[in-house]
Amino acid sequence: MTIEIPNAVLQAIQDHAREAYPEECCGFLIGHSSAPRRVMESRRARNVATENRPRRYTVDPLELLRVDDDVRKKNLDLIGIYHSHPDHPAAPSEYDRSRAASWLSYVIASVVEGHPKDVTAWQFDEATGSFRPEEIVRG
Repeated sequence: MTIEIPNAVLQAIQDHAREAYPEECCGFLIGHSSAPRRVMESRRARNVATENRPRRYTVDPLELLRVDDDVRKKNLDLIGIYHSHPDHPAAPSEYDRSRAASWLSYVIASVVEGHPKDVTAWQFDEATGSFRPEEIVRG
């Protein structure tokens, strides 16, 4: 499974992760869900987690609905969520797994001591209850 993400979008995600450090950032991935899955833009979201923000993010459900409605009007799809892992690998945590949906891609940016490091993409497999890596094709 692959996901196409332009370099400018990857840079925007890393910039957001750097600015939010040492807390997790989060945002939306907008594009086309048909194969090949292609991200056209990212949009920042507010992390509304009330505790342990260096290890947790929560997207405001109303913000999620507004973005989904907005992108549909533009004939685009909400195809994923991105978030950062401050001082932690760019791999899904158990917390991430417990909140995942199979129809979304999850992009994780690790930030080590305030500097972006790795960016990975994942898709949740409901049958196995685990994440599968997605290859990021840079554009």
